[in-house]
Amino acid sequence: MAQQRALPQSKETLLQSYNKRLKDDVKSIMDNFTEIIKTAKSGRKAGEGPSRWLEPAVWIQLASLLGCTAIEDETQVSRATQGEQDNYEMHVRAANIVRAGESLMKLVSDLKQFLILNDFPSVNEAIDQRNQQLRALQEECDRKLIALRDEISIDLYELEEEYYSSSSSLCEANDLPLCEAYWRLDLDTDSADGLSALVLASPEPSAGPLQAAAPAHSHAGGPGAGPTEHA
Repeated sequence: MAQQRALPQSKETLLQSYNKRLKDDVKSIMDNFTEIIKTAKSGRKAGEGPSRWLEPAVWIQLASLLGCTAIEDETQVSRATQGEQDNYEMHVRAANIVRAGESLMKLVSDLKQFLILNDFPSVNEAIDQRNQQLRALQEECDRKLIALRDEISIDLYELEEEYYSSSSSLCEANDLPLCEAYWRLDLDTDSADGLSALVLASPEPSAGPLQAAAPAHSHAGGPGAGPTEHA
């Protein structure tokens, strides 16, 4: 089944067929239009005026009223018959012109389809132009991202400088990392809390001598009482 199918025409053969169709359609339009003009001119002369273009029935009635014979000569057809023949010929040639015009429109559509499907240089050129536009857009985005990165770096540097200058009173070095600075700050806070707890737990200075004098007094009274009891 597939072998019975006709092989696709090559591009050269297809273009030649398009060219032949174009010439044939244009020639058909020109020939038919020229013949219509010739028929109109010859009909005017043969009919002796506008009466040539009257309907056949009207012409026969006028001829009978004027006493004219329907046939002037044995070798000639009647004017009504000739007029009908010319009218039919004009209709046919006009239809041929319309058909040739439709064929030209179909030819234009086929040419557009052929160009879209087979015009690879134009397609490649369009692809290259689109790629260039996209590359330019990518480069612009890269430039904007680089500028944004630089601005962020400057802002971060200023923030770090501000942080280190404000925390210099709590940290020994200004070049410490942030994590170590926070760790030392926590250690300083814990040591300060421990010192305050020791101060609160220590006794008052006035209570010390009183507690120390009490044992001395009891010790002095003990030996004195011994001899008294012994006496």
